[in-house]
Amino acid sequence: MRKSTRSTTLALVTTCLAIFVAISACSSDTKTAAKPKAARPPEDFVMQASDFKNLHDMTAVRGFFVDNKLGHLKEAVAMATANNGGSYPVGTILQLVPQEAMIKRHKGYNAKTSDWEFFSLSTDATGTKILTRGADEVVNRFGGNCAACHSLAKGKFDMVCEKTHGCAPLPVGDDVFHALQASDPRPRTAKN
Repeated sequence: MRKSTRSTTLALVTTCLAIFVAISACSSDTKTAAKPKAARPPEDFVMQASDFKNLHDMTAVRGFFVDNKLGHLKEAVAMATANNGGSYPVGTILQLVPQEAMIKRHKGYNAKTSDWEFFSLSTDATGTKILTRGADEVVNRFGGNCAACHSLAKGKFDMVCEKTHGCAPLPVGDDVFHALQASDPRPRTAKN
């Protein structure tokens, strides 16, 4: 009988051990299994009038001005200065004159504008007012559709017009743009 008791005890211990291993395996799978993460919203910056600043507080690149509100200024300036093409980072602000701007929005904002949002602005010594904003429906003060003009830029230039990017030439010379830039009435925040 002793042998039988030992066999039964051994069988019981083996069974308990097998159950313990099975339970441990199941519980460790639930502890270590990757839980689905909540989808992160895409990086984006929704520009407000108070976010605009004097052009001369931005980074000047070949006659236009660059800024980035999401901490990607280095990448935005590198893209602009290289002039080789690519895509501007989200949050990039480009301005040629104080009264117009384009802001790079999140991927999927608007396929027709390569995710750029266009702005028609009014500026004075107190700051900036947004007159109109949007994607392919914004018209500047001269009656030109922003997206229509910018869509002529070669694809690799991410809808940014410059003299060699494929856009129609502007009807005024650089001297007019320099005068408009120099006359930006908004207060300066950066030191000269």
